[in-house]
Amino acid sequence: MAITARHTATLALAHALSAAERGLPVFPLSSTKLPALRSPHRGEPEPVLCRGECGRPGHGVHDATTDLTGVRSLFAAAPWATGYGIACGRPPHHLIGIDLDVTSEPAAEPAPDSAPDSTFDAPPDSVAALQQLALQHLFTLPETVVVLTPSGGRHIWLTGPPNVVVPNSAGRLAPGIDVRGAGGYLVGPGSVTARGAYRPAPGTAGLAPAPCPRALLRLLTPPAPPTRAPHHRHRSGAAQEQPARGHGLVQFVRAAHAGQRNTRLFWAACRAYEHGFGETLTEPLVDAAVHTGLTEHEARATIASAARLTAGP
Repeated sequence: MAITARHTATLALAHALSAAERGLPVFPLSSTKLPALRSPHRGEPEPVLCRGECGRPGHGVHDATTDLTGVRSLFAAAPWATGYGIACGRPPHHLIGIDLDVTSEPAAEPAPDSAPDSTFDAPPDSVAALQQLALQHLFTLPETVVVLTPSGGRHIWLTGPPNVVVPNSAGRLAPGIDVRGAGGYLVGPGSVTARGAYRPAPGTAGLAPAPCPRALLRLLTPPAPPTRAPHHRHRSGAAQEQPARGHGLVQFVRAAHAGQRNTRLFWAACRAYEHGFGETLTEPLVDAAVHTGLTEHEARATIASAARLTAGP
């Protein structure tokens, strides 16, 4: 048992060093996928907001480094580590992780002679959601690193521009899809957890992380809607009254230029449905979208898609 544990720890370090050599900041993980080193500030009477400034290890993703001596030092302090984490959002790659979660229902067995699709051979719920987004926003995922998780999911690795901060999220992009961005981390391939091993998908091990498509990047970093302007006028007659709390979203759509009209409409509709007034804001959003050049049919289809994606289980 001790020999097996040492072997696992040695392999974890080897994989982590290999990743660090490729410019990926790494740190040791335990078999629970959590940072292997405990905080040096545990037990202190007051909460300590430290991200490694104290110079001691044990700050989770903030320990991540590409320095090979530093990596060896971290693993020497955590000989029980069975894997490694890769910090997202850090230079030089500014890694973005798209995590396709598993469904509660078992996936169908592939045909014996069929070759797995490294990106989309995953549980149908998360795959369908990602494919719907790709069709809706006209992007195609490039060939890139894909990591298979022990539960049957997929981690798709993409890179972002240095001046864009991609936040972490769970299910915000679409049901079954989590995003790992700045401050988050991915479990590196070669790691062993209590549920099994993480491994590269066939045909992707030799690839470098590919740039995130621009349309997808806009979905991952939606801008905040503009501040709502005060109402000084009241419409009368048959014109429909626009809800005050949706005014900013409508103006956000009206300000869209070619190439961003559908994206802005989709984002605004999602926010309206998430806050409970999507139905009320549908007609004002349709009018705003038509004003930018979309057809009424396109606008209503986009809003309907937002309604489906934000609907509860």
